[in-house]
Amino acid sequence: MAKYDKADLERRMTGAVESLKHDLAGLRTGRANTTLLDPITVDVYGSQMPLNQVASVSAPEPRMLTVQVWDKSNVTPVEKAIRSAGLGLNPINDGNTLRLPIPDLTEDRRKELAKLAGQYAEKARIAIRNVRRDGMENLKADEAKKEISEDDRKRSETEVQKITDEAIKAADEAAAAKEKEILGK
Repeated sequence: MAKYDKADLERRMTGAVESLKHDLAGLRTGRANTTLLDPITVDVYGSQMPLNQVASVSAPEPRMLTVQVWDKSNVTPVEKAIRSAGLGLNPINDGNTLRLPIPDLTEDRRKELAKLAGQYAEKARIAIRNVRRDGMENLKADEAKKEISEDDRKRSETEVQKITDEAIKAADEAAAAKEKEILGK
C-alpha cells in the first residue's frame, strides 16, 4: 500500500506553508488588515457563523477597519464577538456599520506577537518534517517490497530532502517577514 508519491508530498508540504501564511495573516501588525477578523465567529440565527458570512469587512484607512453588517438585528452580536475575540479592538457602532480603529501596539505586545509567529512557523516545520518522514518510510517500504532499487530509493530520498528544504525555507521566510512587519523594523 505504501507507495512513494512525489506530487502528494509536495502538495502536503505546500499545504503546511499555506496554512502557516493563513495563520500569520491573522496576527495583528498595527495596520488595518481585513484578514484580522477571519477567525471570529458570531452567534446569530441560533448558530455560530463566520463573521464574513454575516457582514463585509473593509479597510478604508491604514488604521481603520469597517464591518458592514447585512442584517441590522445582527449588529449587536457582531459587536460582542469582535470585543470578546481578544484582539484588543473596540468597535464603534454607526447603525449598520461598525468602525474598528486599530490601536498602536505596545512593545510587549509586539514581542508576544513575534513569538507567536515563531511558534506558528515551528508548527509548520514540524508538519513538513512529518510529511518528509512519511515519504522516506514509503520509499523504504517500496524498496523492501522490491518495487524500487536501492539506487532509486537513494535518488528519491535526495529529492524528498530537496522538497523538504524548500518548504521549510518558504515557511521560515514567511515567518521572518511577519516578525519584521510586527516589530516594525
